Amino acid sequence: MKSRFESKEYEFLEIESRETEDGTILSIFLNNPSSRNSMTWKMGEEFSDIIHSIRKQKKLPRAVIISGRSDVFCAGGDLNLLRSFSEKSFSQNRRDMRKFYGFFLSVRKLPVPVIAAVNGHAIGAGLSLTFGCDLRIFASDGKYSFNFVRLGIHPGMGSSFLALELLGKSLGGRLLLTGETFNGEMAKEWGLALDAVPKTSVYERAMELALSIAKAAPLALQELKQNLYSWKQLDSALKKEAESQARNFISDDFKETIQSIIEKRDPKFKGK
Repeated sequence: MKSRFESKEYEFLEIESRETEDGTILSIFLNNPSSRNSMTWKMGEEFSDIIHSIRKQKKLPRAVIISGRSDVFCAGGDLNLLRSFSEKSFSQNRRDMRKFYGFFLSVRKLPVPVIAAVNGHAIGAGLSLTFGCDLRIFASDGKYSFNFVRLGIHPGMGSSFLALELLGKSLGGRLLLTGETFNGEMAKEWGLALDAVPKTSVYERAMELALSIAKAAPLALQELKQNLYSWKQLDSALKKEAESQARNFISDDFKETIQSIIEKRDPKFKGK
C-alpha cells in the first residue's frame, strides 16, 4: 500500500517511502524533465505542501531525502518564471520572491534530518536548496554554481546566508561573487558534501546515510534539529535578498539576461 504522500498526485514532484525496522525514510524527487527540474511556482507550492504535511504527522519519518529525476538535480529558476519577474513591479517582485523562497526553504523547518542526494547539476536556486538541507551527497562530475550575478541578479533562495554559514566568508563569498562552477569532488574537499560518488550511486549513498540516521533516537534528533540552526538569521537574509532581487528584476541588465538566454549568447551588462 502506498503512503498518503505517494497516493497524492503532483505535477512536478514524485514521492517514495521506504519502510525499515526503525521507521520510514521518505524521498522527494524534483521532476520537471522538460526543463531539467527547474523550479516553477507550481513546483514550489507542491514542495511546500509536502513539507507542511510531513510536519503535521503524528509519526514522523526518520529521515527525508531530496533528489532529482532524469540525471539532474535542479537547473535553478524556470525561464518562464524569471521572465515573468521582469514584467512585474518592484513591490510585486519583493513580495513574490519572499514567498517563492519560503516554498522551498520550508525544508529547513522539518524536524527530522534531511539529506540532499544531488544526483547531477545544481545551479542557482537549485544549489541553494541543497544548502538548506542538513547533509549532502554530490555527484562527482556534477556541475554546481551560484550563477546569480552572471544573470544580473543578487543571489537568492537564502544563498547569501547559507553559503557563508557552510563555507565561511572567504570561500562562500568567492562562489557568490564570481558565480564560478565547481564539481562534486571539490565540494567534498571543502567539506560541503559528505561524499562525492558517481551520479548513479548518489541516491543509494544517501539512502545508506538515511538508514544509519534512522537508528538514532528520534526525539533527540528533533531537539538537535531545533538547536542547530537560527531561522531568524536566515529570515532576515531572505528579506534583504527579496528586496535586492526585486530591484534587479526591473533593471535593463536583467532584461538583457532574458534576451541573451533566448538568443543563446552571453549577456552584455551595462549596469543599468
